Amino acid sequence: MFFYPALRSLLFYFDAEVAHRITINLLKTYQIKNNFSHPSLSYDVFGLNFTNPVGLAAGFDKNSEVPNNIINLGFGFSEVGTVTPLPQSGNSKPRVFRLKNEDAIINRLGFNNEGFKVVKERLFKRENNIIGVNIGANKNSKDFINDYLSGIKFFSSSASYLTINISSPNTPGLRDLEVIDNFSLLLDKIDQLKKNSSEINLPILIKISPDINHDDLEILCEKVLSSSIDGLIVSNTTISRGSVSSEEKGGLSGEPLFDISTRKLSKVYKCTEGKIPLIGVGGVDSAEKAYKKIKNGASLIQLYTGLVYKGPKLINEINRGLIDLIEKDGFKNISEAVGVEVN
Repeated sequence: MFFYPALRSLLFYFDAEVAHRITINLLKTYQIKNNFSHPSLSYDVFGLNFTNPVGLAAGFDKNSEVPNNIINLGFGFSEVGTVTPLPQSGNSKPRVFRLKNEDAIINRLGFNNEGFKVVKERLFKRENNIIGVNIGANKNSKDFINDYLSGIKFFSSSASYLTINISSPNTPGLRDLEVIDNFSLLLDKIDQLKKNSSEINLPILIKISPDINHDDLEILCEKVLSSSIDGLIVSNTTISRGSVSSEEKGGLSGEPLFDISTRKLSKVYKCTEGKIPLIGVGGVDSAEKAYKKIKNGASLIQLYTGLVYKGPKLINEINRGLIDLIEKDGFKNISEAVGVEVN
């Protein structure tokens, strides 16, 4: 962890996907035991006991190659995927672009992964760690909703929770599932599946886009509250660019996404009246930003791009910083801070 600045210089010399493969191989080779737990950070969400609220977002461990090693870096949970029913290679390369001056990344990967079967086999080795599975639809699928239903059934016995990813901007037509009629159909199908199968009793979350407009967001939240969905992840990458210098196509993540995603998080918390847990994602690279997400409605937070720029030491920095911040505010547990800034 202490040598990451030098390692980052080496990794940044390579193409981003090559650097990612090197990092996965390093985690396979050098296993670190740095689990982090503290009474003020531990609490139950979705019926699962999290030792701390800091998780690794989907996209890093796509194929569930190193889920336990990731937890050992200090994370409270990790999310593998996005994984699709059939293996697929994703979009053409180059498709990942570092924006070093903005601590950001643009990707248009397109759900490159090894498919349901391979990931499930690896998940059986997840020990007692909380590992979620982020499910996507194959690019050439004729029925996106059926792909998600297949994923729910397939991973119901091997994952801690499931995330329905309908918000990636890199699979054509996928975000159409956020259109209210399509979204309602998706929720109805999930409700029916859970009702008709006693084996599906794990939490199911939906990951939404930061680019959805306010009116649609309100309706979406109403639909979720009347369904069997257990929570929302806010948010995926954005297609907006703001002051970012690059015009590369794809989803933008990292520091420029923080304000956009946090405002959306606050709106979702307000629209759902705090009745369902939310996971806050987007631009988290410090304890202060993680705490900002929590105070704007997040029960848990996830990061990825911040890890690329700051390295694994960031995980413990956030956890230790959160302990100090909640103590300063007079809270005994992180759960007491959830949504306190939303009005």
